[in-house]
Amino acid sequence: MAYQFDFAPVLGQGGMLLEGALFTLELTAIGTLLGLGIGIVGAAVRAWRLRPFDWLFGIYVELIRNTPFIVQLFFIFFGLPSLGVRLTEWQAAVLAMVINLGAYSTEIIRAGILAIPKGQLEAAAALAMSRFEAFRHVVIQPALGKVWPALSSQIVIVMLGSAVCSQIATEELSFAANFIQSRNFRAFETYLLTTLLYLAMAVLLRQLLGWVGQRLIGGRR
Repeated sequence: MAYQFDFAPVLGQGGMLLEGALFTLELTAIGTLLGLGIGIVGAAVRAWRLRPFDWLFGIYVELIRNTPFIVQLFFIFFGLPSLGVRLTEWQAAVLAMVINLGAYSTEIIRAGILAIPKGQLEAAAALAMSRFEAFRHVVIQPALGKVWPALSSQIVIVMLGSAVCSQIATEELSFAANFIQSRNFRAFETYLLTTLLYLAMAVLLRQLLGWVGQRLIGGRR
């Protein structure tokens, strides 16, 4: 018997899917801002070998980059309460995304910093620029400009990876999809629409990051 497509039960719950999509974007926005902050600090520390922090950041980067995101999430949500640290589903999801993106962006941004010619720093010193001014205008902005496409791709990957946060009942898009499917049993229709929503979010996020790179980063080099 041929399968009878019926999107009506899923579209009837479209509001829940949209709420889940907005929640996913909220997690991504917070994770991106805080994760890139960690990445900038970690990249500077590792590029300039500021001991002992470069050693600590090295361990952090290797630990996160060589373990699955879902294991990191479970450790934060299920493991930390054993030490008395209890987090809500939202807090655990944000923390996991920040830590994960922070590790990857550390290495990406470090590559950009190492690509900055030393002559530019010497020129900044000759112009009597403060260390902060030199770091901001001569180091970090050009470095971000060089690696922004790679950073943008990593941010999109983290956004898509947030789907596993449904495993701890974080009410993002995949959680909404699983809830709807469990009620109407229209798995094909539910996950097809969910896939299209993820695709739309990924494309729009990549376009937004491209605009940010051109207007706020690349344009100032």
